[in-house]
Order: sequence, then C-alpha cells, then structure tokens
Amino acid sequence: MKTRSYLERMPDGSDRHFLPDRFEDWFASRGWSPREHQLELVRAAEDGQSALLIAPTGAGKTLAGFLPSLIDLEKRKAQRNDTRPGLHTLYISPLKALAVDVHRNLEMPVAEMGLDIRIETRTGDTPQSRRQRQRSNPPDILMTTPEQLALFIASDRASEFFADLKCVIVDEIHAIAPTKRGDLLALGIATLRHWAPGLRLTGLSATVADPNHLTSWMGGANVIKAKGGVKAQVDLLISRERIPWSGHSGRFAIHEVYEAVKSARMALIFVNTRSQAEFLFQELWTINDDGLAIALHHGSLAVEKRRKVEAAMAAGRLKAVVCTSTLDLGIDWGDVDLVFQMGAPKGSSRLIQRIGRANHRFDEASRAILVPTNRFEVLECQAAKEAVEAQALDGPARRQGGLDVLAQHVMGRACGEGFEPNQLFEEVTSIAPYAHIDWETFERVLDLVATGGYALRSYDRFRRIVKHKDGLWRARTARDAQGHRMNVGTIIEAQMLSVRVVGRPKRGADGNLRLPTGWLGQKLGEIEEGFVESLQTGDTFLFAGEILRFEGIFETSAVTTRSADPDPAVPSYAGGKFPLSTFLADRVRHILHNEAGWKDLPDQVAEWIRIQKERSLIPPADQMLVETFPRADRHYLVCYPFDGRLAHQTLGMLLTRRLERAGMKPLGFVASEYAMAIWGLEPMGDMDMSQLFHQDMLGDDLEEWLDESFMMKRTFKQCAQIAGLIQRRQPGGEKTGRQVTFSTDLIYDVLRSHEPDHILLQAAREEAGEGQLDILRLGALLERIRGRIAHIDLPRISPFAVPVMLEVGREPVAGVSAAEAILKEAEDDLLAEAFGEEAP
Repeated sequence: MKTRSYLERMPDGSDRHFLPDRFEDWFASRGWSPREHQLELVRAAEDGQSALLIAPTGAGKTLAGFLPSLIDLEKRKAQRNDTRPGLHTLYISPLKALAVDVHRNLEMPVAEMGLDIRIETRTGDTPQSRRQRQRSNPPDILMTTPEQLALFIASDRASEFFADLKCVIVDEIHAIAPTKRGDLLALGIATLRHWAPGLRLTGLSATVADPNHLTSWMGGANVIKAKGGVKAQVDLLISRERIPWSGHSGRFAIHEVYEAVKSARMALIFVNTRSQAEFLFQELWTINDDGLAIALHHGSLAVEKRRKVEAAMAAGRLKAVVCTSTLDLGIDWGDVDLVFQMGAPKGSSRLIQRIGRANHRFDEASRAILVPTNRFEVLECQAAKEAVEAQALDGPARRQGGLDVLAQHVMGRACGEGFEPNQLFEEVTSIAPYAHIDWETFERVLDLVATGGYALRSYDRFRRIVKHKDGLWRARTARDAQGHRMNVGTIIEAQMLSVRVVGRPKRGADGNLRLPTGWLGQKLGEIEEGFVESLQTGDTFLFAGEILRFEGIFETSAVTTRSADPDPAVPSYAGGKFPLSTFLADRVRHILHNEAGWKDLPDQVAEWIRIQKERSLIPPADQMLVETFPRADRHYLVCYPFDGRLAHQTLGMLLTRRLERAGMKPLGFVASEYAMAIWGLEPMGDMDMSQLFHQDMLGDDLEEWLDESFMMKRTFKQCAQIAGLIQRRQPGGEKTGRQVTFSTDLIYDVLRSHEPDHILLQAAREEAGEGQLDILRLGALLERIRGRIAHIDLPRISPFAVPVMLEVGREPVAGVSAAEAILKEAEDDLLAEAFGEEAP
C-alpha cells in the first residue's frame, strides 16, 4: 500500500496535509474528509508532542484522539516481524460506561479499515479471567479508568507491561484533573513516564474554562481548538403550575415533562442526585398512560441493569432515561434529540456537557429544557441559560494535590516493584499537583505509610512498608499488598448493602429471616447502610424503579419483596450533590439586580422579586443583603450570599459561635444553596453587621470550631481511608460503616492529643478548606462583601426569606439543636405574613 506523506507542498506554495491512504480512503468512503483539528493532533503526535484537544460535541473528538495511535500501530505492524504483543495506547475514562461506549464506537472504523488492531476494556466490571489474560497478552489499545491504572501500578512486573506504551489518552479531562481522582491519575502518569520515556499525553474535552490549568496538569501540551459548531438551543420550562418555594422534586412539572418526552425521539432526563432519579422515575411511570419505554440509570444500580439500559439506548428502543451524572460524559447515544435538566445545573460547563448528549452531531444544534424545581432555581437556570448562549464556561480553580492521595500512591508503588525514595520524590514533584511538595513533607508522607506516624508507630498494624537491603521500599507482607489493592481509589462512599428481592421470605420462630446457605435472590443494586438502618420491617421505599418492602438484613444484603404501597420512602445518598459554581452565583446576583431583565422570568417569579423590592431590598450585585426580623417569639437573621450550601453551612456554624459570645442566644441555623438563616431568642437588628461578618472569623473562631467539629472528623475519616490508614475492605471480610467510623474517630482523638501536627490531620484540614466546608470559598465571600453589606431590619418576614424559612426543621444540620425553633405554621401562613394582601 502506498503511503502518502503527512505534508505535501502544493504548486501554489501552500502546504496540504494527508493521512495514509487507508485512512484517507475510509474518510472518503463515508463522504467525509478529516477535520483540521484531527490533522493537527496527528501532526503533534508525529512530533512526539502532547496535546489538549478542545472540541464541541459531534466534532470527532474521540476519533481524533485515537487517530495518531491507529496510524502508528498500522505502520509499526507493517514494518516489523516481531509479533510480540505490547500495549501501545492507554485510554483513561472517568466513567466505566464511557469506556465501554468508546470501545464500541472505535471498533467500527478499525473493522471497516481492516486494521489488525486489538482493543479491549478493563473496568471494575471486567471478569478476573480476562484481566489475567490481558496481563500476559496485552491488547494494542486498552480502555480503563484511573482506579484500574492505580491497581496496575500496584502489581508485579507492571513496568514490563507498560514498557512499550506510547500514548495515554485522558477523555473528559476537565472532569478528572481538578479532583482527587485527578491527583491519583497524575501520579500514575508520572510513573508511566518513568517506565516509558517519551510517552505523550492527549487530553480530550468539550468544556474547558481555562486551558492553562489542564496543560499544566498534563506537564505541558499544545492546545488545539476545533473550529465551528452550532450553538445549543436551551429553553426554560415556564410551567403552568405554581412553582414551589423550596424543595427539589420537580413533581409540579411532571406532566409537562411527560408531554415533551412524547414528542421526542429519545430524551435524557438528568437529575443531580440518585434519590431524585428514583423519585422522578416513579412519578413518570405513574402517569405513563401511553406505555412509553422509560428507563432508570444511576450508579447504585446493579451492573447488569445499567448495561441493559445502555444497550437498549444504543439500539434506540427507549423513549426516555432518567439518569444522574453516570450518563453525562461523552457517551454517544445517536437517537437522543432532547435533554432535560431537572433542577439547577450548578455550573454552565456541566450543563453544556449534558446538553451535548442530544444530537451528537457537529452541524446540528443540541436541544435542552431546564426545569427549575423552586423559585430561586429559576434564577440559577436563567443564569445558566444565558451562560450557555454566551458560550461562557466555568470550572474549579487550580488545586494542590491531596497528601492522602500521595500516601496511597506511595503504598501502591511499594506493592508493585518497590521504589527508591529519591527517585520517587523526583517523579512526584515533576507533576503540577505536587510540584509544591518539599522533601520534609514527602518524608512525613513516607513515614505515615511506613509506621503510621510518631503517635501510632508502636502499633504493628500501621507498619505497611519496609526498606529492603537493595534500598527499595516494598509492602511488608503479602496481606498488606492485598489490602491496598482491595481499597484503591479516592471515591469514598457510604457503606453499601446489596438490595435483593425474594418472592416470600421465610422467618424463624423469633421472627428473624431464615434463608438457605448460598442464597442469592435477584440483586437490583446497592443502597447506603445508613438508610437501611432507618427502616423497620414492613417499611417501603423506591429503588431501581420499583416499590420494595423491607423484610430485613441478611449477611450483607437488604432483603425485600415487591410492594404496591402508594407512599414509599425515597433513599437518601451521601454523594451526587454538586456545589453551585462561583461563576453562576455571580450571574444570579446580576440577574436579581437587573430590573430590566425581570421580564424574561416567569410571571410568578418576577412578581415575587418585585414585591421583595417593595417590602425589603434588592441590593446591587456587589453587595450582600442581610435581613433581620421577629417571628413567632423568635428573632431571625437571614443573609443571601448565593455561594452554595457548603459555604453557607460553614458560615452559619461560625456566626452562631459569634452570636453565642455576644449573648444573642442563637438556637440554630439552616442553609440552602442561596441563603442562610439563623434564629435566636434576642433581636439581632442592632448588631454591627460589618463586625459580625468580619474575615477574622476564619482565624480563632474557625480553629476552635474545627477542633470540636463532627465535620472535621468526617473529613478525617475520608482522608484516613484514602491514605490507607484504615481499610474498609480486607481479606476475608469488610468493615461496616460504624466500624470504620469508630476506628477513625479513635485515631483522630489520639492524634489531636499526642501529635496535632500529624500529616493526616494536615491533609484533613486542607481537604476541609477545599471540600467539605468550602472554607476557601467562604473566605472569598467575606472578602467580597467587606464594606458591602446591605442590612435592613424588618417588622416581619420578607418574600425572599420564605424559601429558606421553609427549610427550617426540614433539613436540620447535624450538631445544631433546632428543636425549640422548628416552625409549625403552614406555608400559607408564611406567605400571608410575607406578602400581606399580595400573597400568591
């Protein structure tokens, strides 16, 4: 076969780039020609350069990422006689479903071009027999996840397996890099570069707010941007029904969503949590008089159920799928022509990503409908709609790598071929997330893995690695290595129990379940242990789109039977909630202040804002409104920062401490995404708000509160598990959530008393600042409002305060006693008081 060069000089003096004949012919056979960004990526690979490709949905981004590998593999196989298998390209996906989907889509051009290239996937769902075969007979291209790469690195002869590696492709890189998974992946790639010098990296994304953040994470890369594309069509659902003041169910709009689904080829209905998915699916199924094929997809469902739904989508047999973030990254479902976002999207980049699942074509507009589930969410959805129309992206700021993740990587290297500390330190500090680490910090992390640290070194179980005579550190025992491999990863979820369905459970004379040895039952998925513990025998709940009756716990399973109860509970999940992005929060504040734009909002929302202006205040976008008012023998302070629930919760905790010292007798507080309310026994209208909200609360107040905070213990528990100090899964068994909590609380108390500067306490404080408590964002909030607080003392509750007041008692914050202040009045009473004669 004749192979053209990649670059030819034309008679007019210009350059024209070509692909090899087989690839050019394949594009031509489909009526296509290679796009410029695809050719640019091939040229970068030919020069051995890493590249970040930013291309909208449908622009051939995934094929572009693999083209250089396919071309190189074809050339190498044609030129060499050695048929020894070797891994050429490693593809990293944030989702197992995406890896499977990309595998399916890539197989088609490979088969149509007749390329002798073997492509396989390796995820947590891959059978052990196939994993073992892949080790001895690696494919040309392997598609996997960050956790599977970490497992590879923690195995014997891993350097041999990756010796021939030429390229790593990181898909949806924007979703991985700024997280702890991104820290673990960056460390893994640093190891791969040590084993395979000259390795190039390709990052793929459709939504990048700041390319410099990602190229820095990649260790340097060319930025290639695709040209063209069609703007998405985004509509805000203006419901005929009354928009709720609070809550997130979306039940009020269910009939309108159903009618839109009927007119679509296939619709994806995105929600932000698994509990919302279960609830919304059941609501749709209840009104599904037309018998539409509607499915459910979220991360707690059994693998078989998820794969069944994905196969039905790919075959075009479904009308709609209610889903969480499990389907929002990159997956190509060709028949999808409509996307719903139920509830506020929390970020424009996330919304654009989800919208891209509709009309997965470069030259067709994707269509989406935003369905706000309460009145403040209308403002957020409007802000997101405007951001998408302006192609304005948001994203998390650059972050430093977690020390707990570094400890896990150190252990992983010891479980594999071992490491020499100086070399590993050089490797670790070569990547952006850990470039700030000094030798002393690295030594402290090493000591954590080797002994547990000064306060724990007398306990043998914390000694996990030892230094051998050859100078290399290795796992102390085979059991230590096995324990690490069973706990690899940075996603710490609550303890899960399998949900199994039986026909008729048998019980002994004592009423307890009696099930035969080896009993399985039908597994529907997994549910959080904490939710199951709240159930009594006979209680019903929604799961996997069914109504189930709880029969009891048997071994590690929640045993259920099917039920027709019209009022089941909805399981709650610890994960799945997204913080409101700073970018969208700022847009919401500007929408509120821009009175001319209120006409674009639903009439009932515009009227709400208008009455708020009459009865209280709409502050400028650069100011924060604080309202104080009496109600029902209590006194309230409500502020509206619009900075997300996490920052507001931390603000509430710190403010209640200040008010306690000032003798204001605070009783409790509640936080939403948009506002925070504190109630107490004394009036707060005469307080100096500039002093109350002063930044110095992030000093001693914060330190004192952290020392006694249950949230700090929770953060420490997660860091201890990621670092491997506490292992949930162990050879021969698995700890319950209570056992893990007891162990980590005990260690936390020991370290606080005997080694307060322990490296893991430091890691937990850094994590609290960026994650659980959002202290960094709270600091930015306090800086933003310094000298810019608009305080108004009211005789009664304001219209804006109604939504957050309805949250009082509904979502109590752990550690705050609000029993005396729970509001008993009905919503109508609140509205009458806030709006007077204009009450809606």
